[in-house]
Parts: sequence; C-alpha cells; structure tokens
Amino acid sequence: MYTRSWRSVSAEDAVGSPSFVSDHGLWSEEQFAVAEQIEADLGQIDFVRLVFPDPHGLARSKTLTADAFRSVLRNGMNFSPGPFLFDTGHAIAVDFLGEPGLGVEEIVGAGNFILVPDPLTFQVLPGTEPRTAWVVGDEYLRDGTPHPLSSRAVLRRLDAAYAERGYSPVVGLEVEWYLTRLLDDEPGNEGNGFGLQGRAPRVAPLNAGYQFNLDARYDSVAHVTDPLALHLTALGLPLRSMEHESGPGQVESTFSPMSALDTADAMLLFRTTAKRWCAQRGYHASFMSQPRLDAFDPSGWHLHQSVRENATGRNLFSAEGPSGGLSPEAKAYADGLLAWSRELFLLSVPTVNGYRRLDSRHALAPTRIDWSVEDRSVMLRMVGGGTGAHIENRSGEPCANPYLTIAAQLFAGLDGLGGAAGPETGGRSGGVAAEFVPQSLGESLAAFRAGRAEQLLGRPLTACLVKLKESELRRYETWCTTTGSGDGQVTEWEQREYFEAY
Repeated sequence: MYTRSWRSVSAEDAVGSPSFVSDHGLWSEEQFAVAEQIEADLGQIDFVRLVFPDPHGLARSKTLTADAFRSVLRNGMNFSPGPFLFDTGHAIAVDFLGEPGLGVEEIVGAGNFILVPDPLTFQVLPGTEPRTAWVVGDEYLRDGTPHPLSSRAVLRRLDAAYAERGYSPVVGLEVEWYLTRLLDDEPGNEGNGFGLQGRAPRVAPLNAGYQFNLDARYDSVAHVTDPLALHLTALGLPLRSMEHESGPGQVESTFSPMSALDTADAMLLFRTTAKRWCAQRGYHASFMSQPRLDAFDPSGWHLHQSVRENATGRNLFSAEGPSGGLSPEAKAYADGLLAWSRELFLLSVPTVNGYRRLDSRHALAPTRIDWSVEDRSVMLRMVGGGTGAHIENRSGEPCANPYLTIAAQLFAGLDGLGGAAGPETGGRSGGVAAEFVPQSLGESLAAFRAGRAEQLLGRPLTACLVKLKESELRRYETWCTTTGSGDGQVTEWEQREYFEAY
C-alpha cells in the first residue's frame, strides 16, 4: 500500500534560532558531550516533554516528536510567555497589551522567548508507552541572555556566587503531601475560566490518620506509595524514605542531599511525576498545604542545607574539635536566613493557603523567626554534628517554586557568611525576642514589596511576582467579601484554586 511522503520545507518556525546554543555559548563541554549521546539514542524515543518551571513552580511543557526534538536540542524552541503572565487561577495578572512595568520588552504583545533544553536533565520516563523522555529547559531572550523572569536562572546565579567563594551548597528535600482516592473522573470545568477555577477533584481519604508513623497506617497507602517509590528510583531520584505523617493519607517523602540545581530539578520532577502516576491509577496527589477536607493536617516542606568547602571537601557547618556541634560559619549562615526571612518569606510560602499551617494552633508549626538546636517550633532547626551538621528551614509549603525557594535560602545564607547579617539577628544566641513569621499572604507580600528582593531576583522578576501575588490575593479577598467566608477556615476558593493544580 502506497503512503504519501510529507516533506517539511523548513523547521525555522519550530526552533528558536538555528545554532542558537553555539552562537551564544550557552553550554559547557559536558552539556555538548551529553547532547551528542542524546542525539545518537533518539531513535529509541517517541516523544520528548520539554519542560520549564513557571514563577509558581509548576511544570509547563510541550510534547515534541523525537524528530522535532532533534533540531530543538541545539537551537531552542519558541515558547509563549503566557506562564509568566497568569496568576495561580489563570487570571491575566500582567498586562501584556500595554507597558507591563517589568522592563522586559519582549513581554509587550506576548512575544515569544526561546527555551533551550539542558542536556544534563534529559531522561527517559520508565514504563511509558509511547516511549517518552523528559528534559528541563532554560529560558532565554532572543539576544541569548537569560530571561529575566526565569526562576532557574536565579538559582544558576546563586550557584555561581558560591563557586566564586570556593563553596558548593548541599540541599536535602523533606516533603509532606496528601494521597487521596478519586471518587469520579469529572473534569470540574463548570464555571471555569480565566481567574475562575472549577470544582476541585472529589476525593476520599485512604485512612483515618492521626497515628504518626504507625506501621498499619503506612500499610493503607503502601499499595500506591511503594510502587511509586520504585518508579521514582527508576528515574534516578535519590529517594530515601516514604513515611506516613499525621493526617489521613498524609505522606512524607525524603531525598538524599544533592547540589542546589539538582535539588530544584528533582522537586519539579517529583511533584509532577507523583501527580501523574497517582492520577493514572485513580488516586490524587496534592502538594497544597492544607486541603479543605475533614480533619486534614497542614503539610510542610522542610529544606535541609549546608555548605561544602570545595578545596578541602569539609562541611563548613561542622565545628572542629571533639565536642562537635555547629561552627561559627553555620551560625553566621543562620543569621543571614533570619535577617532576610521576612523580605523573602513570600518565596517559601507563596499562596493564601500556605499560611494556614503557620498558625500557633498547630503545635509543631515553625511560628517564630528564630533558630535553636533540635526545636521544631522555630523556623530554623540546627541538626546533627560533624560531617552531618546542617540547618533545617521548616517554614516552606510543599507547592512553592523550588528554584526560588532554594535560591532565597542560599542568597540569605551567603549574605550571613559574608558578615552582612550582623550579631543582632543571632536567634537564641542574640538575646532578642523572636518575631512571629508572617501570618498571611498579605503580610508577606507587603514585606516582599517593601524589601530588598531585587538584590536576589532583579527588578523584572520582583515586579512580576508582585503582580501575580496581588492578583491572587485580590481575587481571594473579593471572594471572601462576596460570600462572607474566610473566617479562619480553609475556604472553597482555596480548594478550587490549589488542590488540583498543585
């Protein structure tokens, strides 16, 4: 039987620009070497998902045929800036028809940017049919400079800043999330639209909860979480444990320490994979901090961090001598985290819902801007000694943008290591009364808007985040006024806004 042969005249519309990577010197020798191996093996792949994290930390992607990806790999691909413009409910928060006030000319008129795959993140997704790979991209303007709204570029800059000092950050993930059973497959699209999220998925808990780490409670989720754990390890993620937390079907997943960029990439892949894998089997995974479900306990994201000295390989946070403990560098790093905590808190707790967890009603909530040794009620918990000494920041919510969250920690910590934080911010050792962490998105946004976030993010991304969060908060407050809700309980608005997307 004869089959017509379709011949493509030009691939220029699909790619960002021919030889874009080479022309602008975007890759290292390692990236070029890995790209050659990817090209050699593309015949074994059907599709490639080209992904980038939006400002909210959600994975945005296009699925390409392997043949199309062959040209995109070195040339980049045109992408719409839409993910930079929409708030959490898909309302247009950045006016792209006029001058949006971001200082990014290419945003005006919603002009494309170029997404360049990072070959070091390319991996085949196990068990997929058709055979599908996943690769994270970096966003660039057309002149080859990193896109000023790219959160991955922010973290790359911090990595470089540490390298200049002869340091390497080491970061570990400890993430709480909810596993529930889907009751139907209705899409929840009634009433949905720009800034109007439809009904959240209807779910049922997998157990009664409130038996912390009880083996029998884990048995009730193990038929889902154990195969998921094997799938995550097949992806190469350094998973350490799956544990049952307090809430009904609440799971905690922990990972071995990694470099900063690897940690952020791992968090993006983990959250996306967990949601996809569970949905394919009739379950719903959500990283929303406190779902609007009976007796659900808030989920948190604990970020473990230390710094390695490149020349010696030693943990900078480890004190010398037989007594062990924490070094002066560890305390200086903690001082930096405390000094910047209010101004950058928005990057670790970016949603209306995330502040539900930070209420003093929750006994283990990190409610105080302070540090202490082995104290879970403060923001910073100093953990371990010797080579394992590190700082655990307990304030984050699990749906936060991992690139911005980690970058904020590294930025503040490096400022402390440089002595800029000063002795007055020394937590317990400073002799000053600890402040409470921000108690609402409005309070956190005000501190972010009035602070020095531009030193970390640059003016365009700072302004963009302000617009996104102002839009989200305005829609929430309008809903509360209209319905008479928002009396301290999780609202239907929050459930619609976050439960499915996150």
